[in-house]
Amino acid sequence: MSLSFIDTHAHLDGEEFRDDLDAVIKRAHEAGVDAVFVPSINTSSLTTVPEVCHRHAGFCFPMMGLQPEEVGKNWRDVLTMMKQSFDENLLLPENSPLRYIAVGECGLDFYWSREFESEQLLAFEEQVKWSVEYKLPLMIHCRKAQNEMLRILKAYEKELPGGVFHCFTGNQKEAEAFLRFDKFCLGIGGVSTFKSSHLREDLPASVPLNRIVLETDSPYMAPVPYRGQRNESAFIGQVLHTLAESYGISDEEMAEVTNENVCRVFPVYAHFKANCKL
Repeated sequence: MSLSFIDTHAHLDGEEFRDDLDAVIKRAHEAGVDAVFVPSINTSSLTTVPEVCHRHAGFCFPMMGLQPEEVGKNWRDVLTMMKQSFDENLLLPENSPLRYIAVGECGLDFYWSREFESEQLLAFEEQVKWSVEYKLPLMIHCRKAQNEMLRILKAYEKELPGGVFHCFTGNQKEAEAFLRFDKFCLGIGGVSTFKSSHLREDLPASVPLNRIVLETDSPYMAPVPYRGQRNESAFIGQVLHTLAESYGISDEEMAEVTNENVCRVFPVYAHFKANCKL
């Protein structure tokens, strides 16, 4: 049985893939990747993300949002442009593979600095409101800002359609706090394969299988045995195999369950897959 799985977070529009994107996509196909979700991070993404997703329509699916490390004094202007892009995107046919499937990458990041803390908080809350308005899931980036993030989400908990806590590397207590938002999943990537990672023990102890999706965060954080190299979607099988071993199930079952989770959390993608004729 050939495996098929989904990479829910890969920056394939980045400069790192400029020279060989077609080859990267080909390797992903050959490795069993069925789809890749491409997040936006800043104003450049308004062009680069749709371009990549148009070039590889039906395989790459776009998200739109302002990544917290990109938030500055001009955040309102950036979000105005992104909001306009959302409104224009809604005019595309319902079955278009170019419809935005999520709001993101958005969130909070105080790891290096709190210089733009107030701006980050306001920008994130605005994008949470978009999630409610457009009924699209959130793709959330959070570092050293868990309490602030959860406080904002709590205010919209009953209205939120769901989403993914991207690049989860926390402990059991943090997982439980995140999963109190019952329409959200944890995005698990290459860190789970690192020798020093506690995820292989903590996830089975605290996270049900129906609350996990796979991701690479390419070109960052390549899994073992590719650690230190440029990450790409073709490597996601290493993450899947590591998680399957940790949960004591087959790779096939892990692929099936995580694909089901993706379709539940990302209804625009699920609708396209159910009706596509590509």
